[in-house]
Amino acid sequence: MDYKKTSASYSTITRDVDKFDSATGNIYESVIICTRRANQISVEMKQELNSKLEEFASFNDNLEEVFENREQIEISKFYERLPKPTLISLAEFEEGKIYYRNPEKEQKQKK
Repeated sequence: MDYKKTSASYSTITRDVDKFDSATGNIYESVIICTRRANQISVEMKQELNSKLEEFASFNDNLEEVFENREQIEISKFYERLPKPTLISLAEFEEGKIYYRNPEKEQKQKK
C-alpha cells in the first residue's frame, strides 16, 4: 500500500459518533473494524520498513565500527512522519474503503 497518498490526518481530530457508527449501526462494531484494519496496516508498515533496513544490516559485532548511514536515517524519518495506522484506518473507514462483513448478521438474515 502506498502510504504517501493517504488522506489521513497527521494529528488526532474529533470525530462525530453519529457519522462513525452510521455504516454498521453499532459503535463497537465500527471500532473493532478500524482496530483490525489498523493492526493490518501496522504489520504491513513494519514489514516494509524492516525489508528496507535489512539492506543496511551489519553482521559484525564490533562496537568500534558503528557509523551513521544517511539513507537509513532518511528511511526511518520517513516512516516516523507518516500518519499512525489508527488514523489511516479511520480515514479508510470514513471513505468506505474497508470491506467488512459479519457472519453472525448474515446467518440471522437468512433465517
